[in-house]
Formats: sequence, structure tokens, C-alpha cells
Amino acid sequence: MRHLPTRTTRTGRRGVIGALMAGLLCAAGTTVPAVADSPAPAPDHAAAPQSGNGLALTPPMGFNNWNSTHCRAEFDESMVKGIADIFVEKGLKEAGYEYVNLDDCWAKPQRNAEGKLEADPQRFPNGIKEVADYVHSKGLKIGIYTSAGTKTCDSAGLPGALGHEYSDAQQFADWGIDYLKYDNCNNLGVDAKQRYTTMRDALAATGRPIVYSICEWGENKPWEWAGGLGNLWRTTGDINDSWGSMLSIMKQNLPLAAAAGPGHWNDPDMLEVGNGGMTDTEYRTHFSMWSVMAAPLLIGSDLRKASAETFEILSNHEVIAVDQDPLGKQGTVLSSAGGRWVVAKEMQDGSRAVALFNETGSAQRIATTAEAVGLPKADGYTMRDLWEHRSYNTAGTLAATVPAHGTVLLRVAADGKWAAHPPAVELGLESSPLVEAGRTATLTTTVTGLGRTPAKSLSALLTGPAGWQLKAVSPTGSPTLPTGRSLTTRWQVTAPAGTPTGAYDLTLDARYRSPDGARVRSTVPFRTHVVAAPPAGTGYLGDLPQLSATNGWGPVERDTSNGESRAGDGKPLTIGGTVFAKGLGVHADSAVEFYTGRTCTTVTAQVGVDGESGAKGTVAFEVWADGRKAASTGVLTNAMPAQPLTADVSGAQVVRLVVTDGGDGIDSDHADWADLRITC
Repeated sequence: MRHLPTRTTRTGRRGVIGALMAGLLCAAGTTVPAVADSPAPAPDHAAAPQSGNGLALTPPMGFNNWNSTHCRAEFDESMVKGIADIFVEKGLKEAGYEYVNLDDCWAKPQRNAEGKLEADPQRFPNGIKEVADYVHSKGLKIGIYTSAGTKTCDSAGLPGALGHEYSDAQQFADWGIDYLKYDNCNNLGVDAKQRYTTMRDALAATGRPIVYSICEWGENKPWEWAGGLGNLWRTTGDINDSWGSMLSIMKQNLPLAAAAGPGHWNDPDMLEVGNGGMTDTEYRTHFSMWSVMAAPLLIGSDLRKASAETFEILSNHEVIAVDQDPLGKQGTVLSSAGGRWVVAKEMQDGSRAVALFNETGSAQRIATTAEAVGLPKADGYTMRDLWEHRSYNTAGTLAATVPAHGTVLLRVAADGKWAAHPPAVELGLESSPLVEAGRTATLTTTVTGLGRTPAKSLSALLTGPAGWQLKAVSPTGSPTLPTGRSLTTRWQVTAPAGTPTGAYDLTLDARYRSPDGARVRSTVPFRTHVVAAPPAGTGYLGDLPQLSATNGWGPVERDTSNGESRAGDGKPLTIGGTVFAKGLGVHADSAVEFYTGRTCTTVTAQVGVDGESGAKGTVAFEVWADGRKAASTGVLTNAMPAQPLTADVSGAQVVRLVVTDGGDGIDSDHADWADLRITC
């Protein structure tokens, strides 16, 4: 599924297409006719599972142009060849990336007189086979795209493969194609299993090994049936380059672990790493969680423009090894309370990859144990941090204070070699990192021993931005720190008067020695917010600075609807035909936090599904006052007028506005906090 301004997008493109085509078919009382080049396969042929073809025994790795170029003119032969060159030159091939895949818009709008597909002569003047030969000359493989419908997903209406499966598959094989992404647009309402089975059989009939990627957006629960058809299947709609989109897709894919394995993988869509819509911390989370989920790793950024940090993330061999582990297990969720996720993945060598993932907008302590992730009891464990590239010993506790939207990715083993590594320590922050400019706040940090061996000669230091005053008012050192013991330090922190509201980084630095005298340094950043108490009286909550915001599609918009994925593309807030001048436009799942400084009493709003969702959209609204749910609605639909919502937030330091999906997924869930006011 795609999202472009030129197409019907998250507001219901696939639903619109499906409904229109199904409606036309029902009205006409017709079915799709048999096509001469798509013969029915023999029964024994149909029963052969594509996942048994010996391909994709680990999740496919490579590149796809869609997320960075869509159908813009820059997608062409030069780009594809340039990506192949970069794979070799930058070490991505050596890291395991193999497929250079073409997405939509490679073809001419019409088939030729023989019914064959032809490459767009502007984009690919030398044809697809010549490009495939070039990619193959680099020791790489090439993929291509079409749709299991009459046309592909682009608004230009390029030819799809429905009714042409056998001839198209043979044409792809003749060109030297190694991977097919098979989309779901303009499908005439034909049963998904039937359409995807036909192409499975057509690919098999060519005799060429072609990885088969089923892209029907998870609409028909392909994890329940596609293991006998394809090597991977999309479990969700399209990803976009935003934290909310990535998070929503991750949550949909995580519960499906039982369906994945060698040769048949859950596909939560391509990587957005490097496209610019998320921070590097968020991109490391994206890459970590896709690897723990044994997801295909298809780079979606234009590597010709990529930063050094993007290459560093994408080429992290230790994280890639988690994704590519030959046992083929997808990680499973052990806990997720309060947005503090623990996801563990069994590895072939008996170790466990453990992701400590922080969904929230502030640093959080996340902890589990070696026993809880499935390791046997042992005297000690080796704990490898796959982003720090350092190993420690632990007595069994696996814990870290994880930055907002961050992930600490560990590989833990009961390997008997733990004593060769220094002891692990956990750095933490006990108090709320909210500071008013010009006023002194007290923050409390901790350094806790996790190792089977003690940390020696420990010292702690808290640093912040230039001009900030940070003074310790309790001890900052300890001669020894055994497992389970903590060094607790109180700090007086003052941001200079006039410091603008917003987020600032503090860093806790712990230095110590291992029992053999080796020097060890561990650091963790803490995001602190300079805040200001809201003015007295009643005003618009949406006009106050946001502490944090997550959104299921694009950014949270002020005084307009959510719109699409770009900032500022919303329309007037409209619920049930009523237009509102002020408020917030969001998309489920979303959460927006505001500092209220314990001085406010009431939040009011008119809430509902925005009219830009058409006839779709189901959402529910919640207001949280610190950790207490202060108000909520039932499930609201597009057919309902704006609903009044009032919440008592007396004494709350932070107010959090939450919109959930109503229990049926996030498609078209554009939600408005209209006429959103707060009384202080």
C-alpha cells in the first residue's frame, strides 16, 4: 500500500478501491474471466509451498526505492546502478545486503501488441535486463514490482499482472529477476488466496528461483495462509517516515511471531532509516526492532545521499546477525507495561537477543532477567551491548535506563566466559527531569551494580548544556559496588533564567574499574525539559508547548486536521460537519503530553473523527493526569457528531492526551481534539 498526495492515501485508498471494484462486480453480477496465459495448475503443483523453494532461509536484505523516491523522476536506471555500486563500495554487500529492488513506476503505461510489459524508456532506456545484468555483475540480485490486480498502485495506472501471471512471471525470469514484490491494488475483488496462489504457481513454472513477496497489507491475515505460497508477506499497511507509523506497525507485527520461520517471514514493511523524519535514536530503535522481529531488512533511503550515521546504523553487523540468525525465530514480547517493552529472540547458539525498548517520551528503567528470557541458571552471564559493541558480566539482571524512544539491544549467553568481562552497571534517574528556568530543581541519579563481580573505584558525574549549573549534594563515588547495590547521588540543577522551553540533554557518566583493574566507562543521556507553568485562567491547551508527541500517521497538527504524512498538510478541524478553529489534529495511535505544573484543574474538548476520513474511522479518546485516567470516551465513529469531554486534572504535573484505534486497526483514524481548553 502506498501513500502519496496524488493517490487516495491513509484516509482510505485501499478501502475506496476495494469497495468501488467490489461494488462494480456485484452490480454487474460478473466474475473475473479465465485468461489464456493463466492456466489452472495441476493439483500436486498447487500444493507445493513456495516457502519450500530453498529461498529466503533468513530474512531478505537489500534495497527498495519506494520510501525515498516514490514515482519521482529520480527513480531511474542511473539510481539503481548507483545503489548496486554503493552496496559494494560501502560494505553493505559484505554486511549481507543482497537485493536491489525496483518498485512501482518502472513500466510503460500500456502493454505492447504481444501483451508484454515494457520498461519506461525515460527511466530505463536500456531495458530491465540490462539493469539486471549490471546488478548481477556486482554479485548482487535484482527485484521487481507488480500488483495482483489489473493495474499497479500508482495513480498513473500502470499494468498489473491479474490475468497475465504466467506470461509476466516468465518475462521476469527471462530478464533475470530474483525477487518479486506483488502488491494488492485494483484487484477486482478476486479472492486474495486465489490471486497470490496463481502467481506462486506462475513463478514456480518458470524454473527460476525467485523470492516471492506477498504485499496484500495484512488485510486477509496472510500469516495464517501465506506460508505455503510466499517467502514473506506484509502484515500491515504502508510504513511512513515517522515515529508514530513505525511504532504502530511494530505493534501490529510483534504478536505474529509464531507464523515466521526460515523461508517464510512476517514483513512489517521496508526500513525508513535515513529518510529524515525520525531521530537517529529512533532509527536505531527501528533497525533494532526489525532485527529482533526477524523482519526483511530492505533499505528505503537514497544511499547516494545518506549520512555517515545512516550507514553506521544499517551496517551494524552485530544487529544484522540477530536478524539473520539461521534458527529463524521471531522475537516475542515478554512485557510492555507503561511503554517499557522487553522482547526476546532465541538464537541458534542458545543465546538470547533482548530488546529493551522505551516507547515513551522520557527516559525509563527497563529490566528483566536471564531466566525470564529463557536462559538456564548459571553462575554468571555474558551480556553484549550490540550498539556499544562491548561485553559485560551480569549476575542475571538485564536492565538499563533507556532514553526516550530508544532501544538497548543485548545479546545474553550462559557461556561460562562471563568472568573475562567487566561487571555491568546500570545508570538511572529517579526523579522527574522537568526544570523551570531560573529555579533550582533536585534530580537524583543512581548507579547500580549488575555484575557477578563488583565494580571498583566508582565515580559518577552529571553534565548538561553550557551555562547550566549542576552541583552534587551527596556522594558521587564508592570504593566498591557489588551486585544489587547502588550509588545514589542528589544533584541541584539550574537552567539559566530565560532558557527557552523545550528539551535539553543531560549526561550521566560512570567510571569504574573491573576486578582485574581494567578501566570502564558507561554513559547514558537523559532528556530533561525546561518547562513553564501555564498562565492562570482558561486558555487553549494546544497552544502550550508539548513535552512529547507521538502520532500514528504524520505529525500532530495544531489547529488543523491530521492530513497526510507531511507537516502542515491538514484541513480545518471538522467533526460531523461542524468546523472548529482551535485544537489538535491527530491520528490513532497518538499521545501528546503537556506540562501543567500542578496548577490546573480542568481540561475540556469537543472530540471525534475528522470528516477527512470519509465514512471510515473509529477512535477512542482518553485524558490522563500524571498516571491517572481522568476521562475517556467510548468508541466514536465518523457518523457521530462532536462529543463533549471534560477531565478533572487537579494537581497533575503532566496531562497526557491519548487517542486509540477503537480496537479495529488504525486505517483512516483521523481524530480531532477540537476546542481544546484548559483551566488553571
